[in-house]
Amino acid sequence: MVKKFVSGYIGKLKDLLGELPVAEIEKIVDIIFKAYKDDKQVFIMGNGGSASTASHFACDLGKGTIVRGKKRFRVISLYENTSLITALANDFGYDLVFKEQLINLVNPKDVVIVLSASGNSPNVVEAIKYAKSRGAVAIGFIGFDGGKLRSLVDEHVLIKANNYGQVEDVHLILEHAISQYFKDKLEKEA
Repeated sequence: MVKKFVSGYIGKLKDLLGELPVAEIEKIVDIIFKAYKDDKQVFIMGNGGSASTASHFACDLGKGTIVRGKKRFRVISLYENTSLITALANDFGYDLVFKEQLINLVNPKDVVIVLSASGNSPNVVEAIKYAKSRGAVAIGFIGFDGGKLRSLVDEHVLIKANNYGQVEDVHLILEHAISQYFKDKLEKEA
């Protein structure tokens, strides 16, 4: 029974990876690299498992792309400061924990990346609306049918699955691929 379940789960992951929209991924890579070249900030956020991926993505983009003699990505995970998140949730409500952080930090042409399986979490929706009102570029790594975020972000990669784990698995693979692409690119330019 376990073997059958695991084989089916992994089989679905293989299908999802085979269906990745490469053209959309290239657009996202170009946007992030333009932010890097223009010395803009990259903010990343998500809830639950997607918060972990946001943290991982920020680490990989901030540390995993370091090349001696090259400038570094300016990247922040909005999930990291639990004291700030709980204070904001207490005073303003959980729906505003990411938006309120962006009010202090986001500038025009910065990049705001959201990872969300459902695309409907109010806190990421509110943050994206605010980021766009400030002239930031919004990117979504989303799943299911894309939810509200699909029409709010400038570019997105949609993982067409209704399983949180599989959506999050593919998002993690994508963040690794993107971060490692940048490391390779910067090393070749050195």
